[in-house]
Amino acid sequence: MYSLSNHKYFITFLMIQIIFVSKVFFAQKSNIELNSIDFVGNEFFDSAELEEIITSKESPSSFSQFLNSFTSFGSSATYFDSLSVQDDINLLLKYYKSFGFFKTQISAEYEFEENGSKEANLVFYITEREPCLIRDYNLKGFENLPKDLYTKMIEMVNIDSSTQYSELLVEEHNAIIINYLQDQGYMLTESKIPVVEVDTVYNFVDISVDYLLGKRYRVSEVRVEKSGPGEPLVSKELIEELANITPEKYYSHNQLRLAQIRLYRTNLFSSAIISGNINDTSGFHVPVDIITKVGKLNELSPEIILINEENILKLGLGLTYSNKNFLGSARKLTIGTSAAAQNITEFIKEANLTSNNIYGYADARVSLEQPFLFGKPINTLFEMFYTLEKKKSQWNASIYGAKLNLNFELPPYIYLTSLSTYFTWQNSEYIYQESYVKSRLEDKLSDSLLDSLVTGSLTTKNTSAILGVNLVSNNTDDFLYPTRGYSVSILAEDGNSIPYLISKIGNYNLNQTAYYKLVLTGTIYFPFMQNIFDSFGTKIKLGTIEAYHGDLFDIPYNQRLTAGGSNSIRGWGANDLPVTDYVIPKILTQNDIENIARNITPGAFFLLEGSLEARQHLSEKIGVALFIDYGNVWNKYEDFRFDEVAVAAGFGFRYYSDFAPIRLDFGFKAYNPYDRRSFFTRLKHSPFLDNLEFQVGIGEAF
Repeated sequence: MYSLSNHKYFITFLMIQIIFVSKVFFAQKSNIELNSIDFVGNEFFDSAELEEIITSKESPSSFSQFLNSFTSFGSSATYFDSLSVQDDINLLLKYYKSFGFFKTQISAEYEFEENGSKEANLVFYITEREPCLIRDYNLKGFENLPKDLYTKMIEMVNIDSSTQYSELLVEEHNAIIINYLQDQGYMLTESKIPVVEVDTVYNFVDISVDYLLGKRYRVSEVRVEKSGPGEPLVSKELIEELANITPEKYYSHNQLRLAQIRLYRTNLFSSAIISGNINDTSGFHVPVDIITKVGKLNELSPEIILINEENILKLGLGLTYSNKNFLGSARKLTIGTSAAAQNITEFIKEANLTSNNIYGYADARVSLEQPFLFGKPINTLFEMFYTLEKKKSQWNASIYGAKLNLNFELPPYIYLTSLSTYFTWQNSEYIYQESYVKSRLEDKLSDSLLDSLVTGSLTTKNTSAILGVNLVSNNTDDFLYPTRGYSVSILAEDGNSIPYLISKIGNYNLNQTAYYKLVLTGTIYFPFMQNIFDSFGTKIKLGTIEAYHGDLFDIPYNQRLTAGGSNSIRGWGANDLPVTDYVIPKILTQNDIENIARNITPGAFFLLEGSLEARQHLSEKIGVALFIDYGNVWNKYEDFRFDEVAVAAGFGFRYYSDFAPIRLDFGFKAYNPYDRRSFFTRLKHSPFLDNLEFQVGIGEAF
């Protein structure tokens, strides 16, 4: 029976529900902006990294909100939600546990501003305690795995008792094991979810991972399908030869990946897909299907060239013809020519070495490239070239020669990721204009001696035979847009060792310099201010050239070390920084005039260079960057001085096309060792463009 008292109870209960829901609603929809988020007690993780984990976000500045109110720039206000605080604590605890911090405790407090500004401050208090170490890493399911494979696999994932536990580490080792087994014929290998047992008393973790090995497959046959406009001109046998997959060998996922790279590298195919056909296995064998679309084998490609150097814009044209299957076997013949100049019509009209009033270059090249050498997958490129370069009122150059480059295919699971070697023969002639010679020597010689000795242009000639090798180890997470990891490259080059040995055997004096060059480049990408930047990286580059026969100053300009440009110190133009001191011997007669040319040649023999750069995507295709570059070149490492290190700072824009980033950078001469007035003083008393360079490039600077 329904009574009045029951009605009162119902009304009271309903009112309580309404009040509760209202409080929840207004707590969630409050107009109180979240002014700050702080973390106290965190040592292992940076506060910026932890802020990325939680859902609560600091409200942007009033200026950013103002911009967002009428444009797509800036950000809207972020409001405080007290109900999300506990969720954030749970997210932080989960994140800490993923790195072995199973005893971590986290609490939070928030307070409101008392000045009536409707702002809240949120603080997380973290007690991290010691992380757990891995005591046992047990891999199951490998009873039938050959002993040699098991031993190799264990070496690859070796973990000792001092290794801190993290979910990421377990995932990385799991991927290494599966990839390794798939390269050894176990193409269907998979793993179950790792079992993690935590001993909180002794701070240890025991990990057990169960693998399903499956059968070990060999390749039964290679089946080729082809289509496209060039399909009749490319045989199935050639495609099989390029893929280089041998029947009856164990199936290898890595070999299929390399085969796909080989096919694409020929430029014969607009698409090439290689896969093991799991649905057509027979016993312990699996067929490999290669499905290709052959493009046009002959191409004529015009291009427009736009280059900025020394605040001078050079415009030019280029034309390239390619035959992608020249004489068969996927040999590619390329004939190309290009020219660019400040005034292209003037350059063409006065295309001779002695003119001194134009700025540009012309280049012609013929190359032949093939994917194999002596039946081995060694990409081989032979190239002949001729270059005519003119630098207005400074020098003109004529360079011709030939180059043979061998790019070796490396096996998996080794430190190196790229190995190439080359041999270059070149002849170079540089003509230095009289006005340029005098400007370089005016502080070295008296005016009378200078006028008597320098009565025209100076010429240097050089013939070089160069052997080189380039070693690269790229351990970054992405080739085009790295955010984690590191890379190291070493360039080792020897000039004229072959002519030097021949001169010793023939007992005659070699009039060329024999030397060696070493250039070491290292880059590191690491998390820094992740709430602001997508990627933060640093680069350092060291180079030296030493002569073991002859004089260093006889080394031609294009073999010396230079700094400045779009991939170097971006506040200076290309190769603009070899403005170091040089030694002029006492010149007494006209016969010694060539000593001048040797010493005024740009470039030097010791290089120090580095960069710091932060990158951020604004959208999928558009990005920005902030950078600081530093460095210079000296004649020898003993000449190095900190006050001669040039520093550039600036910003840039990126367009992330489908093939590579296209960038425009603006670099300012923050510290100019050749004009040591302060940056703002230089801006005040000299033209703005004298302190600015804009650089155009393809790909990131490093």
